[in-house]
Amino acid sequence: MKLLLVEDDPAMRTTLLRALTRLGWLVDQCADGNAALAQWQQSRPDVVLLDLSLPGLDGLQVLARAREQGLSTPVLVLTARGTVGDRVLGLNAGADDYLPKPFDLDELEARIRALVRRADHGVELTSSPHGVDIFHYEKESGAVYHQGQVLDLAPRELALLRALLARPGHAVSKERLFELVFPDASDTQVEAVEVVVYRLRKKLLPTGATVMTLRGLGYLLKTT
Repeated sequence: MKLLLVEDDPAMRTTLLRALTRLGWLVDQCADGNAALAQWQQSRPDVVLLDLSLPGLDGLQVLARAREQGLSTPVLVLTARGTVGDRVLGLNAGADDYLPKPFDLDELEARIRALVRRADHGVELTSSPHGVDIFHYEKESGAVYHQGQVLDLAPRELALLRALLARPGHAVSKERLFELVFPDASDTQVEAVEVVVYRLRKKLLPTGATVMTLRGLGYLLKTT
């Protein structure tokens, strides 16, 4: 596995380089945003570890430009900016995960491996304002269309699909889906989400899409 480490702090960069190399991974490194974007385009890494506070282009600019250029590599943001607002900015710019500094190296390894597992499933979702391109979500009516036809879904199935469409290319946890699919069911267990997932999978079969279970992460909508 090849990683691209983008970190401007020399001590942090050296520490991470040693730790990641010991795990048997190939690590390219750079210390500023312009070099990061060029290296990303050239080396096509499996995962990018991206600091936000960089000289030249900052991390958010690097991420936004990479996504605009079609670079879909999973990105784990590493930064001392730990506020909710900063996390939202990073995720909205196209990051796949976020790890605030200081962090434990074991957690870093686990998050990298989780991103690789997700990518290894061959998920290829094309983003649009409301989800993958084979579906169209009509905000006014709340309906979801496939090839111009309204999908015949029960309310909970529709709520589940809309939740997954809102996060294209990302897993949504079972707990979060439970909140969205069963908002007023105080006497219902979180495992009820599995039943709705099963029913939705059956109804999505003709569309070429399915709902994948990613152990430890949640559920992900993918095209086949």
